[in-house]
Amino acid sequence: MTRLLGDGARLIDVAGGRTLAGGQLTAEVAAEVDKLGSLPGGVLFARTSVDLPSVLRYLAAVEAGRAITLIDPALDGDVLAGLVRRFQPAAVLAADGVAPEGYVNRDGHWVRESAEHVRPHPDLALLLPTSGSTGNPKLVRLSRAALLSNAEAIADVLDIDAGEVAPTSLPLHYSYGLSVLNSHLVRGATVVIEPSGLLGRGFWDAVTEHGATSLAGVPYHYEMLRRLKFRPEKYPSVHTLTQAGGSLRAELVTEFDELITAAGGRMFVMYGQTEAAPRMATVPADLLAEKLGSAGTALPGGELSILRDDGLETTHPKIVGEVVYRGPNVMMGYAETAAELAEGDRMGGRLETGDLGYLDEDGFLFVTGRLKRIGKVFGNRISLDDLEHAVRAASVGIEFVAAVPAGDKVTLFAEGADRDTCKAAARALADRLHLHTSGFDVRPIDAVPLLASGKVDYRSLEAQL
Repeated sequence: MTRLLGDGARLIDVAGGRTLAGGQLTAEVAAEVDKLGSLPGGVLFARTSVDLPSVLRYLAAVEAGRAITLIDPALDGDVLAGLVRRFQPAAVLAADGVAPEGYVNRDGHWVRESAEHVRPHPDLALLLPTSGSTGNPKLVRLSRAALLSNAEAIADVLDIDAGEVAPTSLPLHYSYGLSVLNSHLVRGATVVIEPSGLLGRGFWDAVTEHGATSLAGVPYHYEMLRRLKFRPEKYPSVHTLTQAGGSLRAELVTEFDELITAAGGRMFVMYGQTEAAPRMATVPADLLAEKLGSAGTALPGGELSILRDDGLETTHPKIVGEVVYRGPNVMMGYAETAAELAEGDRMGGRLETGDLGYLDEDGFLFVTGRLKRIGKVFGNRISLDDLEHAVRAASVGIEFVAAVPAGDKVTLFAEGADRDTCKAAARALADRLHLHTSGFDVRPIDAVPLLASGKVDYRSLEAQL
């Protein structure tokens, strides 16, 4: 069976000033496997930072066949406590503070005192929470086969080989960030572990020093890179840009595609969900301009279709419905209780994504919104994603905006805008949709709150209403 840690793989730990490769890397992972073997039975929880210990723990769990849940270190304490009560993990690794009832502190970890546990399904390798810093998240159950098949498929479409060097531009508990790690290690490439992220000075110093060849970002990162006047020629080793985690506005796709192409590189726009380990589609770099706005075609081994209103699937072009994906990387299902950790595959390789979209004549997917990202204005159902795009396209000076439902109207938070600009945006939306301007409450905000993944924290905005 394919291993996640391919021959020749290297980890460069910027903070610790260490490089692990070959026998030394294998030995470090083996030492972590031994540590995990001393813990009680059951699923593991691991508070996962962008650091070497977190990476080694994850690799050891996969190597040992030990199901592990990657947890945001900034996850609200009450939410973490709720997860621990529901799933009774063997341990919460890298946990500090007072251990919850039934657990003891041991070497910086919370370890369960009781030997009683639910034995996870033998295929289960990874669990990832479905929500951000609030709420009552479910866990996405991903098999070892799903992780490895997606890593290999991504490596194929991005031409990743042993010469590639990827910096950790995204959190590792976030499926896209973890996918970057997986798809490089499986091909024996190098991952540079640097915690400050795309907007940190230390990150760019590491890109230069270690010759990073690619950068991965979500839409917010590209918005910020534009403000920072990013120029690829300043970083000549970088030849690949990838974007996922939401829809990047078309003008920015064009701008960054032109920038990296002029520097002799390429850009890939990708589409995915945590439930698919996580990536499902990509736009080939040479077709990005021609297929502007598309999320691409399915990865090798995958298929895309559209679920019509009558419940039937179709690949006929231009029919809008729910996007359906089939592939070996689809999750086994969700877990809301400990008992469900023992269950096998409930999905059969088929995922109804919750996204709305259509396929064009060439089979390229165009995502038009989310089934649940819907608001009402005076009784009229309106896509909140469409509203965000409409504000940005209205030429009123707002580049970053987030929309949330607010009863019989919609509230939009406009980053860095003044009140006059907000009023102009509300008028533009009213004119576009032929509705009264009072249905659009456009508010200024210094900074739209983000999750650790770089995605908009809509729950936090809803709490401000």
